[in-house]
Amino acid sequence: MQIRIASPDPQHIPGEVQVYGPNVCLGYYKNQEATRSSFTDDGWFKTGDMGIIDQEGYLFLRGRSKCMVLGPSGQNIYPEELEAVVNNCNYVVDTLVIEDNGGLTALVYPDWHQGEQDGMDRPALEKRILKALPMINSQLPNYSQIKKIEFMPEDFERTPKKSIKRYLYQR
Repeated sequence: MQIRIASPDPQHIPGEVQVYGPNVCLGYYKNQEATRSSFTDDGWFKTGDMGIIDQEGYLFLRGRSKCMVLGPSGQNIYPEELEAVVNNCNYVVDTLVIEDNGGLTALVYPDWHQGEQDGMDRPALEKRILKALPMINSQLPNYSQIKKIEFMPEDFERTPKKSIKRYLYQR
């Protein structure tokens, strides 16, 4: 299988990952429109993944094209990268970053149980996580800084593959 990145600079600027080869589907059964929109004019399958390829040919995925947020000055922001930073904070189980009135909001599902075991009630745990926001933003470019954190009382709704159903939380 061959892989290419639809980007003017595939080593530095993320673009859509496209694949070609005998193991790639030929199209959607009896659905010409879906087939046409899923392939380039020269026959490469559009995966919907965004990524870069380094000099040695290693592929690095940056996120999904459907999830990408366009920054205030046209920058591509991949929520999955921001979520990984927030998820590294103590007492955070999972995070979903969404666009919210021109800014970025992190919806955080805290580890309520662990906080309770460590002697923190819900407000204390929320305050502790909120105090981590400057540290989180120090690891992110200015254009992708998180403006607000909101806490989820329950875990996110998920697909059978355990992915968060992002569309349910968009504003």
